[in-house]
Amino acid sequence: MNVKQIKIDFHVTPEIKRYVYVYLIETEDGCALVDSGVAGSEEIIEKAMLENGHQPSEIKAVFLTHAHPDHIGTANYFREKYGAEIYASEGERAWIEDIDLQFAERPIPNFYHLAGQSTRVDHVVKDGDKVYLTDGTCIEVIGTPGHSADEVSYRIEDVVFIGDTVPVRGDIPIFIHLENTLHSLEILENLSGVETFYPAWDQEYSFEMMREKIADAREIIQKLEQNVRAVGTEVELSALVSQVCDRLHTPMWKENPLFARAIDCCRGRK
Repeated sequence: MNVKQIKIDFHVTPEIKRYVYVYLIETEDGCALVDSGVAGSEEIIEKAMLENGHQPSEIKAVFLTHAHPDHIGTANYFREKYGAEIYASEGERAWIEDIDLQFAERPIPNFYHLAGQSTRVDHVVKDGDKVYLTDGTCIEVIGTPGHSADEVSYRIEDVVFIGDTVPVRGDIPIFIHLENTLHSLEILENLSGVETFYPAWDQEYSFEMMREKIADAREIIQKLEQNVRAVGTEVELSALVSQVCDRLHTPMWKENPLFARAIDCCRGRK
């Protein structure tokens, strides 16, 4: 089993440039993807496959860590064109199969341009499940919610694909449930026999590097909580977010509803 990292650049708005990583899993008799990037990135993925000696038709499965637009954008394309089967958790399924519902509940700029089309989830997975590819490769499902309602990570042998489970320093912290986020960090930190972690927003990490990133993530969350308490948990949310951003010197986050949700979590320990 080999892993190839595919970088997908995109714009949330004309001013906000982002990127996400899709992972190509190469096995003896086919390929699979972990996450699928934003809509329109299928050409980037197909080109990467060809450069690595594979035909796009070799993709047998797409394993989605969660339902956010930058992870599901080409899932329907690979399902409809090549027959790839889609795997996702029950808690993410509704937003994957109905992107209108996702937009209604989590509106973000440029949503439909990023999310592409709704797609059917062929296989619902949960923590502890084991999925076997046709060559016998075992993919173990690890529940790591917090960033989203029911995010999962996928383990193959000594590597783990962790999506957006771990907040990283220098990037906007996004989570919808604080306790779940902290618990998921603990789960990843205590996995045994893991050599490499593959996140969606950064380079691959060794186990020791991941321990450092998890420590950083806890510090990020602690700092948010400290600033929320310093401003006052009873302050109206928009004012609270504005004042926390002033304290953190991050004015660009003031109007971001995803950051506001994280601040609300810190206020209420949700």
